[in-house]
Amino acid sequence: MTLSVTQIDVRHDDVAVALQQLRTRLSLQGNLVSERGRAKTVEVFGQPLTPEQVVATICQDVRTEGLGAVLRYTQGLDGVAVSADTLRVPAAALQAAHQQADPQLLNAVRRIRDNILEFQRAILHRDVRVERPRGVYLQHRYLPLRRVGICVPGGAAAYPSTVLMTAVPAQAADVEQVAIVAPPTPFGADNPDVLATCYELGVTEVYRVGGAQGVAALAYGVESLPAVDKIVGPGNLFVALAKRYVYGEVDIDSIAGPSEVVVLADESTDPRFTAADLLAQAEHSPGAAILITWCPEVVPATLQQLELQMEHLSRSDLTRQSLEQFGALIVVRNAMEACAVADSIAPEHLHIATQDAADLAPHIRNAGAIFLGNYSPVAVGDYVAGPSHVLPTSGTARWAAGLTANDFLRSCSLIHYTQAGLQGVAEDLQLLAAREGLTAHRASVEVRVGP
Repeated sequence: MTLSVTQIDVRHDDVAVALQQLRTRLSLQGNLVSERGRAKTVEVFGQPLTPEQVVATICQDVRTEGLGAVLRYTQGLDGVAVSADTLRVPAAALQAAHQQADPQLLNAVRRIRDNILEFQRAILHRDVRVERPRGVYLQHRYLPLRRVGICVPGGAAAYPSTVLMTAVPAQAADVEQVAIVAPPTPFGADNPDVLATCYELGVTEVYRVGGAQGVAALAYGVESLPAVDKIVGPGNLFVALAKRYVYGEVDIDSIAGPSEVVVLADESTDPRFTAADLLAQAEHSPGAAILITWCPEVVPATLQQLELQMEHLSRSDLTRQSLEQFGALIVVRNAMEACAVADSIAPEHLHIATQDAADLAPHIRNAGAIFLGNYSPVAVGDYVAGPSHVLPTSGTARWAAGLTANDFLRSCSLIHYTQAGLQGVAEDLQLLAAREGLTAHRASVEVRVGP
């Protein structure tokens, strides 16, 4: 079966319209729910609710009913009977998974943890103190959040990498308590690799609950699962909508959509590499995979490699479907136009796989993470490099950033004035307070230093 990927030529096609259609399909408004998921909604709720309605109902029920609602929705949506006694993964199960784990896996986890810690600690905010005359000083300090919750997916694949890329940045910031929620599935909280990774990192709180009910449990707190201050981590449409719903009750990292990559390629780019990069994102299914090139011959060479390589993938059918629905091959006039189109997409991952990759990077403003050169595939960021793989999607890289250790810090200002220091600013302060009609503000200074 011939692969049919959308092809766009800037010289003839309206790129902006085509990209907006793609972005809408991949956004929270796209309602990317499978037929099985729609049928499950009717089965559990008795009617064909929208994803927003599903999430609102679950979150409201968890908030008012507590653990009972969490267990009920876990049974209904995941098909697993979890009780109050089995909600939290026992310490013995974590230890047993670690003892039985492949030593090579544990060694890899340790090396990756060290990579992440090195990077995250290097970029960590430091306290700042500013001294002014007359005994005045100002300080800005950073304190770690006390307790955070992490969502780890577990529907179609197991993700020990997500444990690393979320828990280790929190640990770099010295967060005291880390609680992980993952669905009670063979790929989630029942997965030996996930549990072994948690144990290796010293994460002792792992709960067998996922989806919107897991997010709500973290936000509101239920019996045996205390509320957190912030929720981070990836998930499906329902997890993203639930994080949006509870924001304000707790902080969140982002409202993420499906994974996405944009690859910039020229005549120097190996088409085998390009195809492999596009397939790596498409296999998330859904996942957007977009090639931008100013060398027209790159397109057929990439298509040929996509067909050849897809035959050997374990998820080839889903990958093909994802490429055909959310993939695009775009031909532009030159490198600067390629950068402009990539910037307008503001992708989660941007791979500049060209001969002059480092020279093009300064022309990119909007991207979650940028990968430079033919030997920097997105996979190194997903697994081993050090920056977190939790990144902004759906064009939000225009204003959002990837998860870092700094997201687990709360800043606070300290202000110290002496009488002489207050006297020095009193005139300006009193003037502004009077202009704003806030006479009590002005009086609070006058009582100390006089009118």
